[in-house]
Amino acid sequence: MPTVTLTVLFNAALGLLPLGFVYGTSLALDRLPDALGAEGAGWNGVAEAFALALGAFVLQQVLAPFQKVLSELIARRVDGYCVRRLMARSVTEAPLAALEEQRTLNLLSDTRTAFDRVTSTPGDAVAGTLSLLARYAQLAGAVALVGLALGPVAGLLAGVTALVIRFGQRGSLGRFAGLWKGLADNRRELAYLRTAASGPAMAKEIRVLGLIGWFVRRHDAESRAYLDRLWEGRRRILFWPFVGFTLAGLAGGAGVFLILAGAAGEGRLSLLGLALAVQAVLIPMRFGVYFPESDTQTQFGVQAYHSMLEFEQLVSGPAAPPEGGEGPEPTGTVRFEQVDFHYGEAGRPVLRGLDLEIPAGTSTAVVGFNGAGKTTLVKLLTGLYTPVGGRITVGGVEPTGGRRKAWQRRIAAIFQDYVRYELTARDNIVLGAPGRLHGAEAAAAVERAVDRAGAREVVDALPDGLDTVLSGQYEGGQDLSGGQWQRLALARALYAVEAGAELLILDEPTAQLDVRAEVDFFDRFLTTTAGLTSVIISHRFSTVRRADRIVVLEDGRVAEQGSHDELLAAGGRYAELFHLQARRFADRAEDDTLLEATG
Repeated sequence: MPTVTLTVLFNAALGLLPLGFVYGTSLALDRLPDALGAEGAGWNGVAEAFALALGAFVLQQVLAPFQKVLSELIARRVDGYCVRRLMARSVTEAPLAALEEQRTLNLLSDTRTAFDRVTSTPGDAVAGTLSLLARYAQLAGAVALVGLALGPVAGLLAGVTALVIRFGQRGSLGRFAGLWKGLADNRRELAYLRTAASGPAMAKEIRVLGLIGWFVRRHDAESRAYLDRLWEGRRRILFWPFVGFTLAGLAGGAGVFLILAGAAGEGRLSLLGLALAVQAVLIPMRFGVYFPESDTQTQFGVQAYHSMLEFEQLVSGPAAPPEGGEGPEPTGTVRFEQVDFHYGEAGRPVLRGLDLEIPAGTSTAVVGFNGAGKTTLVKLLTGLYTPVGGRITVGGVEPTGGRRKAWQRRIAAIFQDYVRYELTARDNIVLGAPGRLHGAEAAAAVERAVDRAGAREVVDALPDGLDTVLSGQYEGGQDLSGGQWQRLALARALYAVEAGAELLILDEPTAQLDVRAEVDFFDRFLTTTAGLTSVIISHRFSTVRRADRIVVLEDGRVAEQGSHDELLAAGGRYAELFHLQARRFADRAEDDTLLEATG
């Protein structure tokens, strides 16, 4: 509050000081004839008036930098609050389904664009609003001077004219901002094209396939389509209102100057009054111009804040009770009881009456072809989605409400698209359970996780070991291969186990590996995690044969389950698909052998 109070005082002073300059120069002009006629005796009065004007001008220049610093400080504090709030809503509190909707993505994109300093932020809007105090304090003072010099009618006319043309300027800007917001889809597409064509992620494929020309042409076409709509709308929104409100301003200004001319012609104005009136009238007449310190900031900053609020409203769910307020934390055997699930309001059912038990302390492999519901099962298991029907229990307790976060802290997961943080190797591991271990205990847990994940060679080969940034885009950093990243992702999950996680989940993190490499990965994983509760998702039946239990998903239901040997002996769907895949891999291996023999 002291910062806001100081900013208000500084803005008020900066608005009134120009009026002091106007009064000082007018007073000097009024005293100048007497000084000229008194053979120099009246020059002291002229000097005093000029000193008043000069003092007001100098003080204005001195205060302006301090006002700018205070405004920047307020803007950063507001933006810091908004960024923390946005991160909490979008990353930890928003339902995953809501974050995948186009309208939500547009709102989030607009808000992020503001905080990337491409457009104005909510903090800029607050600072810009406070800076308007200087403008309106100056307007009020100028209207008062006009009223004193020319009478209340002239003062009222000057004030009303200023407010009318200001309303026109702000109204046009507001309508243009609405047009800009409506083009969010186009901006997201343009941003994607720029990122794809200029970033390192797709550089190799773009260069090899010669796609840069296509990207440039597509970007130019999309930019032209976007700008054509923007410019056409801007002309429609701004041109005729500009004409109308300009005429209104000219009419009001002409009225005030007619009053001024009449008073001067009748001799009712002193030189002081004339000088004051002429200078003061110009201030309201310029009130329809663009205010660089506030107009864009308030319009687009408020729009960014509204986008953030709308985003929060779209992704908000029922308020979760405080953690620990609903009885014991969920732990133990996981059960899916007649679980139904579909995406969207009327989406195709993905899981239908799913019954599944994941015993504590055992490894369970879930296999099936694409679309069987494997990844959806993982999202439900980790609390990212909630069932449409049925329920999920952990040790007989449903992990809902305040218990959901407690349950998620007991999970360590490696997804197919696991995150590759451009941070140090140590940070990449510790982010499996940030803040749960500290000091020497955390350091020791990192070392154990690295060893258990088979990532010791990877870490030892890094220039600065665990303190190496895992990206070649930073000085001293180094990129990793896909296999090395997989080992580090496994180390991250095992670190979470060191910090108390009870359930490990692998959702096809090796889908891009060949079958031999995948078998080696899962064998190492099952050996490392023996005795822990683990769930392995795969579409390759041969890679998970060592799991304690294998569950075959088909059409959103459990088709069969048992150990590898039990399922083969049963001769059901698992055995059929296992032998089918085995024959394909055998044929591929024969082809590879033949190629090697023939050179």
